[in-house]
Amino acid sequence: MQETQDLNFIAILMFSIFVLITLFITYWAANQTKTAKGFYTAGGNITGLQNGLAISGDFMSAASFLGISGLVYLSGFDGLIYSIGFLVGWPIILLLIAEPLRNLGKYTFADVASFRLQQTPIRTLAALGSLFTVILYLIAQMVGAGKLIEILFGLPYYVAVIIVGGLMILYVTLGGMLATTWVQIIKAILLLSGASLIAFLVLINFNFNFDSFFSAAVNLHDNGNAILAPGGLISDPVSAISLGLALMFGTAGLPHILMRFFTVKDAVEARKSVVYATGFIGYFYLLTFIIGFGAIILVSSNPEYLNADGTLIGNNNMAAIHLAHAVGGDLLLGFISAVAFATILAVVSGLTLAGASAISHDLYANVFSKSVNEKKEMVISKVATVALGIVAIFLGIIFEKQNVAFMVGLAFAIAASTNFPILLLSIYWKKLTTRGAVIGGGAGLMLAVLLVILGPVVWVDILKNSEAVFPYKYPALFSMAVTFILIWFFSVTDKSKTAKDEHKKFDSQYFRAQTGIGIEEGSHH
Repeated sequence: MQETQDLNFIAILMFSIFVLITLFITYWAANQTKTAKGFYTAGGNITGLQNGLAISGDFMSAASFLGISGLVYLSGFDGLIYSIGFLVGWPIILLLIAEPLRNLGKYTFADVASFRLQQTPIRTLAALGSLFTVILYLIAQMVGAGKLIEILFGLPYYVAVIIVGGLMILYVTLGGMLATTWVQIIKAILLLSGASLIAFLVLINFNFNFDSFFSAAVNLHDNGNAILAPGGLISDPVSAISLGLALMFGTAGLPHILMRFFTVKDAVEARKSVVYATGFIGYFYLLTFIIGFGAIILVSSNPEYLNADGTLIGNNNMAAIHLAHAVGGDLLLGFISAVAFATILAVVSGLTLAGASAISHDLYANVFSKSVNEKKEMVISKVATVALGIVAIFLGIIFEKQNVAFMVGLAFAIAASTNFPILLLSIYWKKLTTRGAVIGGGAGLMLAVLLVILGPVVWVDILKNSEAVFPYKYPALFSMAVTFILIWFFSVTDKSKTAKDEHKKFDSQYFRAQTGIGIEEGSHH
């Protein structure tokens, strides 16, 4: 297929320009980043608008762009269940989390959870919850990247995954949070511009008449009118509630998102960044909806984008990419592919940094080595980054066949079952004790992972058993309930001296959470 060669050239050129720009940023950031504070939080000097753009750049992942538009292409209206769930999490962060988090923490959310509780067990648990979430999320991004480059550049899948992994290790080890933030800002602007252009070019075919737009999609889709009705993607209420809970509360427990609140100078900027991020992300999800339906109209009936059996070349995750070609030819395809790739790079950089800080700051500096040597912590952070990068490459190759939006759904389930309950209760509930948090959070983490393994996706699709032990795809409803109940029970029944001390510390913690008196100010680069 000759056409792909021309197209590759444009995509490769745009991608190369993006990589060169980001490498230059990384070089600049590396010269600015001399301290642990600079490495983890970019010196705490990012503005609310910059952080809002960076958060949206961090959050609008390959799963959002490729996965959700692919789900809308596949099942119509129901594909939006993910994007609405993702979006609902942001008001929760704005109202409950953003301000206390910035006022109480330093580098990671474990700083907040262990503010009045015992350091060692809480940090260990928080770090494990973060690492599980980060690794699952990383797999999703790696699979998205691999597939993309495989189609575009004609490279084998495993080579593509290795390239992404290598670049990500480079960004994070050299430039830390400062490089990661600017890569995310540039990518957010590119992605919003690209998706807006595709949606505009699709709607112009219908003179911006939504009635004729949706009618055309209904006429062409195999399921006809059913694509405008709910229930296509998730048929039972348990799965729907479970997925909704995971997406809503998981957002407020994602380590790479929570980390971003330490990059601003105070709680006001933290709140501003959530408002900006919500606006950008909400607008973007509207676009994915138009892109998914646009793909049903312009891609599903065009043999150029289909395999012999009628499925999409490169599976459903590629619906947005093929649509870019259908409405804007090789040039737009090249641009969107480079943007999708930039998206993946920006997200994996944020994720890797969150994973590395869980290992170096939470586990090494505060659990294993009680005497904190900043230089050594930085070295450990960089070693952890390289190790995480290698693990992500390896797992990305193993999980090649999985839907990326689903993988992210699992990451959210773990974040909602471990990180979020501990974080919320440590800020707002006086009677929380270390015993309650560790037993409840640990049980939630293990149960979420176990139910994922015993559920239909791993047990049937990957391990090839005939029937799943746990019948539902999404475990959050069960694992979150268990976490909250166990935390409550073991905290209330804890009568130890340690528990009484932890109750006493709550008032001073609450005062600082609400006022911000005593927090570290941002430092200039």
